[in-house]
Amino acid sequence: MQNKFIDSQSLSKVPAVTAAFWLTKIAATTLGETGGDAVTMSMNLGYLTGTLIFAIIFLVAVVVQIKRPTFNKWIYWFTVVATTTVGTTLADFADRSLGIGYLGGTLLLSTLLILSLLIWRITCGTIAVSSVNNGVTESFYWITIMFSQTLGTALGDWTADTEGMGYDGGILLFVGALAIIWAASRFTSLSRTALFWAAFILTRPLGAVVGDFLDKPIADGGLELSRYSASLTLALIIIAFLWLLPQRPAMKTVTQS
Repeated sequence: MQNKFIDSQSLSKVPAVTAAFWLTKIAATTLGETGGDAVTMSMNLGYLTGTLIFAIIFLVAVVVQIKRPTFNKWIYWFTVVATTTVGTTLADFADRSLGIGYLGGTLLLSTLLILSLLIWRITCGTIAVSSVNNGVTESFYWITIMFSQTLGTALGDWTADTEGMGYDGGILLFVGALAIIWAASRFTSLSRTALFWAAFILTRPLGAVVGDFLDKPIADGGLELSRYSASLTLALIIIAFLWLLPQRPAMKTVTQS
């Protein structure tokens, strides 16, 4: 019993950063884009209504996740999908309904994301995900993820549409940026915590442009797939990843980052 207690206290409530983690993360962010668009556009519910629906799901998921004493991969990734769907609809509401534009949304959300990380760092002494094992750090963790997911939608739309790179150009841009981060993690001594958050943030706009590429009209550079079928396929892919690929909790550390 004592060994089990010690083991439980040494584990974080978030998954270890592995190849399985990144594959699931990219699939989840892509699902957030197609799923969010399915509700707001295909169902014609609008950005505000869609945001309210997904915000409720997100809040319930976060409460369940925080109340759990240990890591559960199904609840964790359901919460991540909830953040990315509400992030999609919230970013679209701000960019389009409020009229601040993709660049305005990107700048606003970048500021909020930086503030979230800064306040977390000042309050807890570290923003390393391996420290997420109590209500305070987990609250900061999910707020930060929420801002990063919302930012990703605005950033993806800005690069693909405003900057005229298109969906294929956006995909290449973000894959290239992630490749640079991977190389930095392998061949430099840069902070692993900083590199993790950079990669985590950039997987969201990658998912956004991939999602748009799947369901946008062929005339606009997309494949014009059904948002419903694309979302269902992505959900099944995530389930397959969780079923087949190992997902273990990160080891809790006290390293200051």
